Amino acid sequence: MKIFKISLILILPLLLFSCISSKDVRYMQPNESLVINEEGLVPYNIPVYRITKNDILTLNIVTTPKGDAAQFYSSLNAQSPEAGASGNRGVSVSNQSNNSGGGNVNIYFNGLKVDSNGDVNVFGIGYIKAEGRTLEDMTKEIQNKVNENFVEGKSEVRLNTDGITYYILGDVETVEISGEKKAHKNSLTITEALAINGGLNRTVDRTNIVIHRKLPEGIKIAKIDLTREDVMNSPYYWVQNGDEIFLNTRSKNLNGFGKDPISTLTTGVSVITTAMSIYLILTRL
Repeated sequence: MKIFKISLILILPLLLFSCISSKDVRYMQPNESLVINEEGLVPYNIPVYRITKNDILTLNIVTTPKGDAAQFYSSLNAQSPEAGASGNRGVSVSNQSNNSGGGNVNIYFNGLKVDSNGDVNVFGIGYIKAEGRTLEDMTKEIQNKVNENFVEGKSEVRLNTDGITYYILGDVETVEISGEKKAHKNSLTITEALAINGGLNRTVDRTNIVIHRKLPEGIKIAKIDLTREDVMNSPYYWVQNGDEIFLNTRSKNLNGFGKDPISTLTTGVSVITTAMSIYLILTRL
């Protein structure tokens, strides 16, 4: 009984310390640092995506039936049966992905690859600088080149990435939401990205979400705290194409405590039982 009391005295503080409070798991708690405008709104702080080396872009050129831009650019723009009826022509790209290796196979083989010099080679136009530029800027340049060969207003250039591709990496507790993700949206917040993938469990440290962002100059590493509402003021609140999101496990969860009340109690009881067993064995020697 004495060893039981001693073990209980030693384990009880550990159990209390290991418990997770609501502040640890609640998203976007009120914070005085949140910046709002005079209308009481949180301003958008969406960073403009700039193309980097090794990006792969999709190019579509839509024309009228008489504006045969397809034959000027490449055989990839060959007219499809649907295009014959509508007059639309362009690169036909499937949205199917290679689940085993990541990425989109068709876009990998048929898309415009940004080479080691930061350029893309558009057949019929030549090399165009891509690295560090926005999709809008590049689209305007290609459109001007197209207008030199076809009647202005009779064709439309559509240049895109294959949606917003991002990666979530966590430990064994978050394996279900880890992997390559894709969102065909113009903008995506990190809370939207996590919600799409089922949200975070209690073992993830919401105060220490690490993001690796690919920029033309290199990789930027940032940390955000999802328990504070002023995270909405951060440019890293908005997911960009190529972002890697790392989910870190709370240190208190690594030892088996803190996952949930039942697991914490079970672990505590196991520790007490083991201590008592060792004590009984030693006293009988």
